[in-house]
Amino acid sequence: MKRKETFLRLIQFLKPYWAILALSLVFAAGSVALTLYAPILVGDAIDMIVGPGQVSFSSISPLLIQLAIVVAATALLQWAMALCNNRLVCNISSQLRQQSFSHLHQLPVGSLDQLPTGDAISRITADIDQISDGLLLGFSQLFTGVATILTTLGFMLSLHKGIALVVVILTPLSFFVAGFIAKYSFRYFQQQAKVRGQMTTLVEELVGNQKVVQAFCYQKQAESRFEQLNRSMQQCGMKAVFFSSLTNPCTRFVNGVVYAAVGIVGAFVALSGGISVGGLSCFLSYANQYTKPFNEISGVVTELQNALASAARVFDLMDSPAQEPDSPKAMELKNPTGQVALEHVFFSYTPEKPLLQNLNLSVEPGQHIAIVGPTGCGKTTLINLLMRFYEPTGGSITLSGEDIRHFTRDSLRAGWGMVLQDTWLSSGTIHENIAYGVPNASREQVIEAAKAAFAHSFIMRLPQGYDTPIGENGATLSAGQRQLLCIARVMLQRPSMLILDEATSSIDTRTEWKVQQAFDALMEGRTSFVVAHRLSTIQNADMILVMKDGIILEKGNHQQLLEREGFYWRLYSSQFAHQE
Repeated sequence: MKRKETFLRLIQFLKPYWAILALSLVFAAGSVALTLYAPILVGDAIDMIVGPGQVSFSSISPLLIQLAIVVAATALLQWAMALCNNRLVCNISSQLRQQSFSHLHQLPVGSLDQLPTGDAISRITADIDQISDGLLLGFSQLFTGVATILTTLGFMLSLHKGIALVVVILTPLSFFVAGFIAKYSFRYFQQQAKVRGQMTTLVEELVGNQKVVQAFCYQKQAESRFEQLNRSMQQCGMKAVFFSSLTNPCTRFVNGVVYAAVGIVGAFVALSGGISVGGLSCFLSYANQYTKPFNEISGVVTELQNALASAARVFDLMDSPAQEPDSPKAMELKNPTGQVALEHVFFSYTPEKPLLQNLNLSVEPGQHIAIVGPTGCGKTTLINLLMRFYEPTGGSITLSGEDIRHFTRDSLRAGWGMVLQDTWLSSGTIHENIAYGVPNASREQVIEAAKAAFAHSFIMRLPQGYDTPIGENGATLSAGQRQLLCIARVMLQRPSMLILDEATSSIDTRTEWKVQQAFDALMEGRTSFVVAHRLSTIQNADMILVMKDGIILEKGNHQQLLEREGFYWRLYSSQFAHQE
């Protein structure tokens, strides 16, 4: 996204807060007016000094009292302006975070699979913090800076047009310096923001999988990858800082040129009687105040380049195509019968690599369907299509005789209970995790679900039982305990249909047998799809689908498939030949 487009889009977020912005501008204008009025009082006081021993103290005293009041009022207005600017920036940052996070939930699963977790975190946190810092500095100094420049110029023109003309002629130098710095610093700040996202991704990946890193002695390679990114970050940062650091000396040089020119020209005008000494002193103060905002604005420009580079990354995330919304005519799925049919279904993650090819399947209500096959044959992909995490590239899937695309995604997914091989738990208590899908569940219902999943006994051994807090993804629990909680979560939900993807893979054999009994009771009368590698767990399935290379190679119950002595028979023999 280009810098101008990013800036204009960022400005759009100001619209809801125009009242706060207007109030800030009023305070800024009042602060500037009083700041510029102070030199007039000082100039008048100087003119009261006629010569040695000729000072009109009676006239100076009221001027000093006025000056004290002006300084106090200026400080109060600047405090009020800072308060408004903070409120404005915090509101915009909050809105950006909320919209970014909301849009993240609207992205299709395919886009999320390609978006590194650390990079997404970096955009929603670090990049928006950069935007906040840039905007705060911008609002704090840009308003007062521009107001100071315009108002000071007006005061100088009222004092002496000739000297003011000198200032106006030299002003473009500051704009040239600011434009040059902004052009180059934006480029390097943009690179810096990109590398920062990559670094966050790497750190999140390595810290979250530290056991794997240490188990495979990957520490040196991890440090090498981090060092490479860190070096890139350093180089981008150095270049960005180099160009942004040119701001202060360059603008100060321009300030010095303007101040010297005003002093020289003003001195000749004062000698000719065109301006008083107090007036010249006042003019020099204005010249200094006129050029000072250029320093501040140039500094703001540098920070804004950083903010705009970060904003471009945030807007890129917000502009990522959201998943196609539910049709306005989409129905709510209520009391599904469990009749599922796949008709000529095709699917591929990438066009050049087809996966599922012409899948046809008819499942009657209450049937238990097992899916087996080698890794990468499309078992989990089929589950993803049933849940509408992905859409088929060809054909259709129907539920109770209706195309699943005619149902809202939320109601469709609510009809399925799902337990995956990869467990996921949130930071919270045991109770909150089991009741994740049913937030209003009572303690008794949660305990009943935990007992059905054979998790109650280990939960009661925890320090606070069901109120025991667990860390991110249940880091304090074993893999088997985490999986039992995920099973209890589905037991509580009691869905109309079930999907079990290696749901008992992390559980010991004795507990697996008990949980299998619980699943059998839960699946009674419910259509269920079970993805399994251990064929001993699916021998009682009504239908077993044997998949290979994205097609259904064989179909039938356990005994029928063994009698055919085909691919399933070879899989079964490889697991149980040693027993026979």
